Amino acid sequence: MSDTETFEVMKSDAEWREQLSQGQYHVLRKRGTESPGWSPLNPEHRDGTYACAGCGLPLFTSDTKYDSHSGWPSFFAPLDDAVGTTTDTTHGMTRTEVHCRRCGGHLGHVFTDGPKPTGLRYCMNGVALAFTPK
Repeated sequence: MSDTETFEVMKSDAEWREQLSQGQYHVLRKRGTESPGWSPLNPEHRDGTYACAGCGLPLFTSDTKYDSHSGWPSFFAPLDDAVGTTTDTTHGMTRTEVHCRRCGGHLGHVFTDGPKPTGLRYCMNGVALAFTPK
């Protein structure tokens, strides 16, 4: 994802700063990372949907959430057409970054050490997500 890429939901930096909390802005718009173990979504076990905190697009369901013991909310699959990915080469490593396909907000990274059936671990920043119980 480049800073010049366009998305369905586009806002100025000032608009994002006004809409989002400081933590949400840091993660969603500046590709930051929240501290592990911090998110109140880690122990969330109710049925429901996890949406982008920036634009409200549904991203994951509770059916795909699991405890990866990583310190961040983790899922083994996103909803169809919910996320995009790009190669992230920051911090001296190569990872696959995950972003909201509608607003481009940074959500976290996906790794290949997850459970069946996908073998993937979508390791998401809880501050980038909004949970709605069923």
